[in-house]
Amino acid sequence: MSADATNPAAPGPVSPVGPRRRARPRIDLRRLGRAALLGPAARDRLPDAIGHVAEAHRAHFPEADLEPLRRAYVLAESSHRGQMRKSGEPYITHPLAVTLILAELGAETTTLTASLLHDTVEDTDVTLDQVREQFGEEVRYLVDGVTKLEKVDYGAAAEPETFRKMLVATGSDVRVMSIKLADRLHNMRTLGVMRPEKQARIAKVTRDVLIPLAERLGVQALKTELEDLVFAILHPEEYAHTRELIAENAGRPGDPLTEVAEQVRGVLREADVSAEVLVRPRHFVSVHRVSRKRGRLRGCDFGRLLVLVNEDADCYAVLGELHTCMTPVVSEFKDFIAVPKFNLYQSLHTAVAREDGQVVEVLIRTHQMHKAAEAGVVALGNPYAPPAEEHSASDGERADPTRPGWLSRLLEWQRAAPDPDTFWSTLREDLAQDREITVFRPDGGTLGLPEGATCVDAAYAQYGEDAHACIGARVNGRLATLSTVLKDGDTVQLLMGQDPASEPSEEWLDHAHTPAARIAIQRRLATRQPAADRAQDAAGDAAPAAGGPVRAGSAAAERAGPDSGMPPVPVPAGAVPSAGPDVPAAFGPDTASVVVVGRPDAAARLAGCCTPVPPDEITGFAVRGGMVTVHRVECAAVARMRNAGRAEFGVRWGETAACRVTLLAESFGRPHLLADLTEAIALEGVEIVSATVAPPAQQRVRHTYTLQLPDAAGLPALMRAMRNVPGVYDVSRTQPQPPGV
Repeated sequence: MSADATNPAAPGPVSPVGPRRRARPRIDLRRLGRAALLGPAARDRLPDAIGHVAEAHRAHFPEADLEPLRRAYVLAESSHRGQMRKSGEPYITHPLAVTLILAELGAETTTLTASLLHDTVEDTDVTLDQVREQFGEEVRYLVDGVTKLEKVDYGAAAEPETFRKMLVATGSDVRVMSIKLADRLHNMRTLGVMRPEKQARIAKVTRDVLIPLAERLGVQALKTELEDLVFAILHPEEYAHTRELIAENAGRPGDPLTEVAEQVRGVLREADVSAEVLVRPRHFVSVHRVSRKRGRLRGCDFGRLLVLVNEDADCYAVLGELHTCMTPVVSEFKDFIAVPKFNLYQSLHTAVAREDGQVVEVLIRTHQMHKAAEAGVVALGNPYAPPAEEHSASDGERADPTRPGWLSRLLEWQRAAPDPDTFWSTLREDLAQDREITVFRPDGGTLGLPEGATCVDAAYAQYGEDAHACIGARVNGRLATLSTVLKDGDTVQLLMGQDPASEPSEEWLDHAHTPAARIAIQRRLATRQPAADRAQDAAGDAAPAAGGPVRAGSAAAERAGPDSGMPPVPVPAGAVPSAGPDVPAAFGPDTASVVVVGRPDAAARLAGCCTPVPPDEITGFAVRGGMVTVHRVECAAVARMRNAGRAEFGVRWGETAACRVTLLAESFGRPHLLADLTEAIALEGVEIVSATVAPPAQQRVRHTYTLQLPDAAGLPALMRAMRNVPGVYDVSRTQPQPPGV
C-alpha cells in the first residue's frame, strides 16, 4: 500500500544479528528510482530496475516466465511516474521493494506480478478492468484484495473495513495477505520521517493485526522483522538496552554457540548423518523475551543451533545422536513434525547442556521444512494451479485447500459483526489468541479452537447459532459444565436440547472465548424480551442451570402453559383407575407404584428411612391405619419390625417407573461445586425435591439430595453423572437407618 517515508524508524540497524537468509547486496533504492524515471526498457529485454527481482525469482523458479513481470513493471512505472514518496524517492521504489521481499521468500510469478501493481488502482488512474485485460483474473483479484477503501466514502471506518475486505479476499486466496504483509514490512522499514504519533499508530496496528496474521500464516521471516521494527518504535528504551546486550555479546572473545555447533558437526560426521549445522542468532524481540525470563544472559542465550537435513527420518536420526552423545535437557523436547503447528510449522525442538551449565537450544528440520518455516504460505507456490476444472465455482470464490481453520472461523464471525468498531476490536482480540488446540468430536471429526476455549466455544464452532440449545457437554466421557476449559486432544460431546426456542444464559458470555461464540450470544440476548419482563420472571423462580431443562415442580414449570414454548414437564401419575390384583393399591404423587400381594385395596407408601426404588428387593409391614410401609429388605428397620411381630406383606414393583430417591454425594470443597452438581442432576432430567449441604469438615463436604426421577432405570446413569463432577469422590444411596417409630 502507499508508503510515506524512507528514513529508518530508529537509529542503528533493526535486523537480527547475523544473516538469516542467503547474503545479497543491499539494493540502492535511490539508484533504482533514477533508473525508473528513465522509462521502460525495450520490449526484448527486462528493465534494469527489476533485474534484482528477476534474479531472486529465478533462484526459486529457474524456468519462470519473466514476461508478466516485465509488463507489470512497465505499467506500474508509467502509472506512478512523477509520484514521489515523502522522503523524495520515486514512488516506484516501493512496489519494487515489496516485490523483492516476496521474490526472496519464493513467491510465484502471479504474486510478484500483482505485487508490482498493488498500488496502481489505489493511487493512479489504472482500473481493475485494465488489470484484468492485461494480466488476467487472478492478478486482478489480488490487486483488488489489497486496495484500500477510500476515507472519503468510509470515514473513520475505512481502516477496519479495508481489513475486513482484505481478510475476506484472503479467505479465497491467501496470496492477498502475503502481499499485504510484505507491503507493511517495507512501509515499517521506511517509517522514520513521519510524526511520532503516526509512527506509534501504525506500529500498534502492525503489532495487533499484521504480526499475528504473519504468525498464523507461518511467514516467520516477515513476522520477526516486523516485531523488531515495532519494538524499536513502541519501546525505544528497551530496544536500545537490547541492542547494547547484543553488541556486548558480539564483542566477547569466543562464541560458545560456534563451539557447540562444531561439536554437533563432529557427532553427526561420526554417525555418517549428512546435515548442515548453522548458528541462528535470535532477533531483538526474542533476546528481550529471554532476558526478561532468565535475567542475566550468557553467550548461548543469544542464538540457537539450526540443523538442516534432507529427509524426515534424518531429523530423528540427528535427535538420537544428540541425545546419545551430549547431555539432553529432556523438558525442552517438542515434536512439531509428528504434530505440526496450525501455521504449517514443522521442526524438532530440543536442547543440550554444556559442561559450564549453559543450555543450547537446537532446531532440527529438513530443508523443505525450513523453507515453510521462513516463508509459510508464500512457499506454497500457486495453490490454484490446474487441473482447470477445480478453478471455477458458481459463487466466484475458489476453495483454497490451504485455508487454515482459524481463518475459516474468522470469516464466519466477521459476517455477524454488527459494525466496524465491533469488528475491529474483536479482530484484535481474536488475533491475540496466538495458540490453537484441536479437540475431537465423538464422530471422529475435529474442531480447531484457540487455546483457552471452553465447551461454549466448541458448541458455537460446531453448531453455529443452533448452539443456543446446548444444555451441557461431556469431555473425555465425563460430564462437564459448559464453562470447562478444553485442552488439546480432548474429546467433546455436546448435549443439545430439543426446544428450538432455547436461549443462551447471560453467564455464557463469561465463558465464551471466541468471537464467534460471543457475537452469536450477544445477538441472541439482544432479541430477548425487555429487561423489566426478565426481572419479573426471575423474581418468581431461579433460571435453569446453563440452558438446562425446566425442572418439574418449579415455579417456571407451573407458569408454563401449553403455548409457552417450554418443553413438556413429565409429571408422575397421581390417580390410578379401578384397582385390581396387579394394580398398585395406592401411591403418593412422588412415589413409585407398588403392588401389595393379596391386598388390592391396601394403601402403600415408601419408607423414608431407606427410600427404595426399582429394582430394589422390597418387603412391606402394616402400620397404623392399614397403610403398608415398603422397605428395602436390607433396611435395619426390617429386623426391628420382625422382632416386634409386625405383620409382613409381600410387595412388588408395579409398572409406573417414576420414583423418589435420596442420594449422598461426598466431595472435596471447591468453588462452584454445588452449582456443578445441580447442573449435572438437571442434565439427567431429574428434579431436585430438596437438598442439604453439611458444613465442610477437613476440606470435605457432604451433600444430601432428595430427587424425583421420571424413570428409576435412570438412577445408575444419574449416579455416574454426579460422580463425574470434578471434586466428587463418591455418590451413594442413603444408608438405611432404624425408623424413629
